This record gives sequence, C-alpha cells and structure tokens, in this order.
Amino acid sequence: MTVIPFSQALRERTRGGHAESEGASFMDDLMTGTGSKSDYVSLVVQHYFIYEALEAASARFAVDPVAAAFIAPALIRLPALEADLAFLLGDGWRDRIAPLPTTVAYVARIDEVAAEGWAGGFVAHHYTRYLGDLSGGQIIRTLMQRQFGFETNGVGFYLFDQIAKPREFKDRYREQLDTVAWSEAERERVIDEVMLAYRFNTELFSDLAHAKDAGAAIA
Repeated sequence: MTVIPFSQALRERTRGGHAESEGASFMDDLMTGTGSKSDYVSLVVQHYFIYEALEAASARFAVDPVAAAFIAPALIRLPALEADLAFLLGDGWRDRIAPLPTTVAYVARIDEVAAEGWAGGFVAHHYTRYLGDLSGGQIIRTLMQRQFGFETNGVGFYLFDQIAKPREFKDRYREQLDTVAWSEAERERVIDEVMLAYRFNTELFSDLAHAKDAGAAIA
C-alpha cells in the first residue's frame, strides 16, 4: 500500500478550508484594489494579537522534541508588526487597537494548545500562519505596496529578510512534517486543527467586514 506523506495529506485535506479563507470578501476587496488603507491597517492590528500569542507559544515549545524543529528565528513576525503599526498609526498605536471577537477566540485557542503542551496543535497553527505568510503573503505585500505607496514601512510583516529562498524553506518545513512519527490518530488531530485555524481566518475576515460596515475601522 502506498503511504501518502503527511505533508501531502495535510495540503490535500485542508485545501478547501484554505480556498474558503482566501476567498473571503474582505480580502477580495483588498486584493482587487477596492479596499482602503484603513482596511489594511485593521488587518495588521488583528495579526498583531494573533502573532503575539503564537510567538509566546513558540517560546514555550522551544525545547519540545517535536515542535522545536519547526521554530526558526527567521520566522518571527512580532517586531515587524510592532514597527508596521508604529508607522501606520503613530507612537500611541497600542492605545488605539483591540482584538475583534474571532481574534479573541483564535488567541484563546492558541493559548489553550500551549497550556496543554500539545506539540501537534502548535505545529498546526504554526504551519497555517507562517507557510501562508511565505506564500500568499508575498502577493499581499506587493499589492499593498502598489496600492498605498508603501516601500518597506507598513509591510514589514511580509518581509522575511532572513529567508533568502522561501520555496526551499517551505520544502524543508514540509520535509520536517514528514519526519515526525505521527500516529494515525495524531495526523487526524493535526489536520483538524489546521482546518480550525483556517476557519478562524475566514471568520476573522467576516469580523473585519462587519466592523468596516459598522464604521468601526481604524482611521
């Protein structure tokens, strides 16, 4: 019987969730040029809270025998997000931001996985966020630079200056997924957690759209 590598099974089984997330109307507007700079800033704000939680979890899993292999200093995004928000909102940016309901739930789930010490769950969220940043995130960066006249300030989150060859980095990451001796049950748990992460992303885009419609977007 042919054994499907876990990285392949993960990509194939979660493709629908990823496509649904990418297709959210809020992101469609940003990507097609009908979204505003305020919309983009609102997205950066929510990323800040998510990555604050994810990178706190990374510190907790730094010596975990499974999770540690996926953690790399070159991936750290929080300092770039802080710099982006300082540029976009000014020195008092911390007093002007708040997480949306889905972000609160998303962060709570990451915190729960970390508190449980579940390496597979952490890898699921780590994989979903960072490999997405290294893929579609680069398209977002280019479009935001073009639409809003950014150079590097404001889009530093998407600039992985310590990763010279993102494709090779992603390939190594997927190879690492395949070297872990996941049980069949654990494979299923991790896949389910990746789908949950995609669902959080989709629901976050809905929150952002509703906040925009309600006039609650950050100016």
